[in-house]
This record gives sequence, C-alpha cells and structure tokens, in this order.
Amino acid sequence: MVRKPSDVEKSLTKKGFQRKEGDHSYFNYFTKAGKKTSVFTKTSHGAKELDDSLLGLMARQCKLSRQNFDLLIECPLDRDSYERKLVEVGAIEAQTPSK
Repeated sequence: MVRKPSDVEKSLTKKGFQRKEGDHSYFNYFTKAGKKTSVFTKTSHGAKELDDSLLGLMARQCKLSRQNFDLLIECPLDRDSYERKLVEVGAIEAQTPSK
C-alpha cells in the first residue's frame, strides 16, 4: 500500500511528533508531558508517495510493527496507546503523573 507523505505527516503531528525541516522533514516524538524522545522518523521533500519499503523503515524508526504503524497513521492507535507501546519496548520511560 502506498501513502501520500502529507497524509502520513499530518497523522504523525496529531500523535505527538513535531516537525523539524532540513533536507528532509524530520519528526521527533514528544511525550504527552512534553519531553523530547529519541523516537524519530523522516520523509523526503521530493517524495510524491511512500511505498511499502519506506513505510516499513518509518515503522521501525517509530518502534512499531508495520501493522501498528498503519494503525497509528489511520488513527485507531491513539497517542496514549502509542506512548504505552513505546514504554513497553523500552524506547521511552513511563511518565509519572505530576501533582
């Protein structure tokens, strides 16, 4: 399945990723508490579509299976669920609620 980069980028920003422009569009994940993490992905400015190979790479960068990455982009996987998955795989630390 191919996807439009703009659709993927829009979905990533809704899920807590913040864009940084350069030769590519870099997206770093920020926790709900606002902490920048090492989880990132990128898209190319010139790409008209993202094929299965590129989407697979993006999924790995986001610490997800390809199936879960599709769910993240399509929105059934919400930000809270994504953040829990990142904690489960050790990509980020669990956030303790502030008092």
